[in-house]
Amino acid sequence: MAQETLYLKAERNVEVTEEEVFLKDVAKIYCKNPLITAKAKAIRIHRFGKEEQKRQVFSIMKLIELITRQCPEAEVQNLGETEVLVELVDVDKHKGPVQVLKVIFVVCISFFGTAFTIMAFHNDVGINQVFEKVYELVTGQQAPGYSVLEFTYSIGLAVGITVFFNHIGGRRITKDPTPIEVEMRVYEKDVNDALIETADREGKTIDVS
Repeated sequence: MAQETLYLKAERNVEVTEEEVFLKDVAKIYCKNPLITAKAKAIRIHRFGKEEQKRQVFSIMKLIELITRQCPEAEVQNLGETEVLVELVDVDKHKGPVQVLKVIFVVCISFFGTAFTIMAFHNDVGINQVFEKVYELVTGQQAPGYSVLEFTYSIGLAVGITVFFNHIGGRRITKDPTPIEVEMRVYEKDVNDALIETADREGKTIDVS
């Protein structure tokens, strides 16, 4: 019998909400034979215990071993990652007033921290003296306290921050990812790589024997 080709595309990081983890939860699977596809998707790869660490790293070799054991008629072609980080997430834990308070706390820290940073920067560069000098050079008169320069600069600063972060309220200005989203993806990738490398060094990766 000719072997069927099964294509496996595993993700780098996967979050699951159930203790039993199946192959379909961590990878995309395709085979021309739908029976093999369904059989492979139903393969259980792990079950999280009550006292077990909620993060586990799986080698793609282990997944291929499980597939070939259950589907010997399939030839597996890996198109994705070589290692998968699976994390068990408690959805109910992130609900309720405590989570709301956390969000409010982070928002306050971000707002007041950013405001203090901007004020400290302006104080360091002496922005008031700069505006006074520019006003005096343009008009030939001494600046009467706060002028149109400070007013327009404040508006420009707010518009610039809005355009830079690509958000107005909950709406996105353009379809491009925001700088925060880009940095969060980079941070997430670095964390995943560190966790996987740590598991490899400690011999905790679930791999073929």
